[in-house]
Amino acid sequence: MSEFILETRGLTKRYGGVHALEDANFTLRHGEHVAVVGDNGAGKSTFVRQITAVEQRTAGDVIFDGASVNFAGPLQAREAGIETVFQTLALADDLDVPSNLFLGRELFKFKLGPFSVLDRKAMREKTMEALKITAVKIPNVDNPIRNMSGGQRQCVSIARTAAFASKLVIMDEPTAALGVQETAQVENIIRGLKDRGVPLILVSHNLRQVFDLVDRIVVFRRGRIVASLRKDETDGNDIVSYITGVKGGVEA
Repeated sequence: MSEFILETRGLTKRYGGVHALEDANFTLRHGEHVAVVGDNGAGKSTFVRQITAVEQRTAGDVIFDGASVNFAGPLQAREAGIETVFQTLALADDLDVPSNLFLGRELFKFKLGPFSVLDRKAMREKTMEALKITAVKIPNVDNPIRNMSGGQRQCVSIARTAAFASKLVIMDEPTAALGVQETAQVENIIRGLKDRGVPLILVSHNLRQVFDLVDRIVVFRRGRIVASLRKDETDGNDIVSYITGVKGGVEA
C-alpha cells in the first residue's frame, strides 16, 4: 500500500493567461489532517476543484489511493471515496434532510426504472444515525433545506460528508459563515474524523482553528505551494509570513 492516500505532481490550472494554480506538488498520508491556507486568490479552492474534478486540470497528475486518476466529474470522485464540503454546499433547497444526505445515492425498496420506489424510511433512519454520530442537531429533518438557517444548512452538508466518509474528506472553508456554537460543532466533527482515521484536507483562513485541528499546514501564495510545515514546528507568525511573502518587513 502506498504511503500516501493522495498525491499531486505538477498540478496546474490556467484560465487563458491567468495561472490560478502552478506546479502544485502535494502529499497527504493515511489518517493525516492537513490544512491548506493562503490569502484570497492564492489558489486554495482551485486546488480543491482540480482534485475533485469540478474542473479539469491543465496539467499534472493526481494519484489517489495508490493509482493515477483522472475523474470525469465530482460524482466519479465521490464514488472513488472522496467526500467534499464545497463553499457552495451543493444542497437541494426543495428537498428535506434525508433526501439531501442521500442525494445521488438513494436507497430503494425496489429499482425498476421510472417505477422505482424510494425507501424513505431507511433513508430517514440512517440520516438520524448520521446526525447522532456527528452531533448535528436539526429540529425537524423533514423540513426543506430552504427553510433552514445558514448554520443548519452548513451542518447538513458537513454531516453528509462525515457520514459517508470512506477514504478522504475535503472541507473548503466549512465554518466561514458560522457562529461560535456551530463552529465548535463542526470542529468536533473534524476531531471525530481524526479518531476514525479518516484523512482530511481543511481549507481555512482561521489560524486558531488550523493549529487546533491539523497535523500539517500547507501554504499557497499566488497559485503556488510555498511551504509545508508541521504545526508543532511552526507558529502563526511564520504562517502569516509565508502567506504575505513578507519576512522581517522585507518582501520575499
